[in-house]
Amino acid sequence: MIERYTLPEMGQLWTDSYKLKTWLQVEIAVCEAQAELGYIPKEAVAKIKEKANFDPKRVLEIEAEVRHDVIAFLTNVNEYVGDAGRYIHLGLTSSDVLDTALALQLVASLNLILESLEELIQALRYQAQQHRNTVMVGRSHGIHAEPITFGFKLAGWLAEVLRNRERLVNLRSTISVGKISGAVGTYANVDPRVEALSCQYLGLEPDTASTQVISRDRHADFVQQLALLASSVERFAVEIRNLQRTDVLEVEEYFSKGQKGSSAMPHKRNPIRSERLTGIARIIRSYTVAALENVALWHERDISHSSVERVMLPDTCILTHFMLKEITNLVKNLLIYPDNMKRNMNVYGGVIFSQRVLLTLVEKGMSREDAYKVVQKCAHEAWNKEDGNFYDLVCKDAQVTQYLSAEEIEKCFDPQHHLQNLDTIYQRLGI
Repeated sequence: MIERYTLPEMGQLWTDSYKLKTWLQVEIAVCEAQAELGYIPKEAVAKIKEKANFDPKRVLEIEAEVRHDVIAFLTNVNEYVGDAGRYIHLGLTSSDVLDTALALQLVASLNLILESLEELIQALRYQAQQHRNTVMVGRSHGIHAEPITFGFKLAGWLAEVLRNRERLVNLRSTISVGKISGAVGTYANVDPRVEALSCQYLGLEPDTASTQVISRDRHADFVQQLALLASSVERFAVEIRNLQRTDVLEVEEYFSKGQKGSSAMPHKRNPIRSERLTGIARIIRSYTVAALENVALWHERDISHSSVERVMLPDTCILTHFMLKEITNLVKNLLIYPDNMKRNMNVYGGVIFSQRVLLTLVEKGMSREDAYKVVQKCAHEAWNKEDGNFYDLVCKDAQVTQYLSAEEIEKCFDPQHHLQNLDTIYQRLGI
């Protein structure tokens, strides 16, 4: 992933140095397990742990000749360890190390993503509470519908993020899996107990039934879950973009001192962060196809998945982490304009209260079909007219006033009626 979207704490988990560090962790864990079961001398393990090291540049140098990254790594490690190095990688195949180490990287990345997700949850909780009673118009099909509150909108975002958190917590057990089962997964040259102990040392579970690799449905699940989270973040970003449009302007991204919106138009304050999030979500989702195609490997394993994962997994983790930090910052610093919300809600004389007028007429004895016709006529006469006023038209309509008093009509235009049950949602979310 390019540096522009790579934050240091996630980026370092996907460096060559960190990858090789996890490879060494796996090799040492296997040596410890082998020694515990009496297959290799404990003194050799002590020497391995004392001396084992690697130089990423030297590994690349060796790989250029041998054309095999794990062999290059082992060769370099043995340059540090000496004679005891003959016990490293005993009975293993490369994928024992690669897949188990990859699990360590994925778990570390997921933990960081979950930490960042928690920050977003707290930001949404706070803003949802702060704007619990900030009344605005709800929209369907992009058209004014009925009153809601901005806090209610944020509460919906919070509920979605909490579902994402639950999915990611479950995902952690799916990917916290290692394999030390040999060339085709039959344990022909390594005791299954070595796998059990090695995984225990590393905080993993042994794969139920590995071949030469851990089946890639697990990795596809990982990418798909992050893509779903990215899509949720995009939904929030798209909403911010829509609410920031000049003709709406109910919320706005924070515009810092000295920030410029356009090289040509000095007045511009563009929702660039939200637009960036939309674009990044597209990239993450595109990787789901590659992840799913990686599932169908030949027989017990081929290497077609490897090149894909070298790009796909770092990019997906790094971009998801960046998105979470970006949307959290957006939510925390969002500029919110209640006066504009009130203005937009009352456009054309409160046409958004048409259903309340309709239902009140029905309650008073008018047929629903007649009531709908009367109310729609008044609403459409007010719609898209500079001086259009639905409230005035309703008050002057003889069919309406035959059933409703002025006080009853006034009550239909009270937004509080639409908010009376929102506490139910807040209680469900523990806000």
